[in-house]
Amino acid sequence: MPSSNRALSLALFSTLLSSSDAFSVQPSKNLRTSVDLNLAKTNGEFSRRDALISTFGVASVLSNSNIAWAGGSPPTKEDLQRIKVGYEGLTYLLANFEQETTICRENGGECKRDADPVRRYMGLRSTTDPLFQIEKVFAKVKNMDLDPDQLEAFFEATEDWNTAMNMSNSMAFISQFGEYNPGGGKDEVLKYLEEAKIQVVRAQKSLKTIMECLEIS
Repeated sequence: MPSSNRALSLALFSTLLSSSDAFSVQPSKNLRTSVDLNLAKTNGEFSRRDALISTFGVASVLSNSNIAWAGGSPPTKEDLQRIKVGYEGLTYLLANFEQETTICRENGGECKRDADPVRRYMGLRSTTDPLFQIEKVFAKVKNMDLDPDQLEAFFEATEDWNTAMNMSNSMAFISQFGEYNPGGGKDEVLKYLEEAKIQVVRAQKSLKTIMECLEIS
């Protein structure tokens, strides 16, 4: 069965549940929206935003109807707190970028720039980092009763995050070995370190948008 038809069937099924005297169910505020949008698709009026609203509407209905949704549970308070802590970490990194990416030997030894902290703040070094595999938390959001008007902004922000995470990881890695590569040197280290910083800015902006969409304060 095509995914669009499946979504419509699930929504209609949930409608029947909510109208039955045998069930005490509060229908989701997104229910009518998801049905209307699937009908709109048959008339060729279906945007990316409509698709997101439809998907979230069905998920929300099933959750409110006490029917197990395949995606699992919504993010916990601890999950959402990780986003906030990670955002604050990136903000700190950008405000102290040179300091955080400079390592000096003990007893007044030589100092050099090091991109490894970029990967750590981005959650790419340890399972204990707040942003470690944070995309799994983003995936749980489909089980929340999220404001439909926030859906497109949320998904665009998660896409931007994924791009920034991958690019910052690559740029930081190249920077770490820039001095030793053929034709490399300190200039190459700084060049790719700055490229990594650009991606951190993008990641921070993405997390800020995600926090606004999820009303994390």
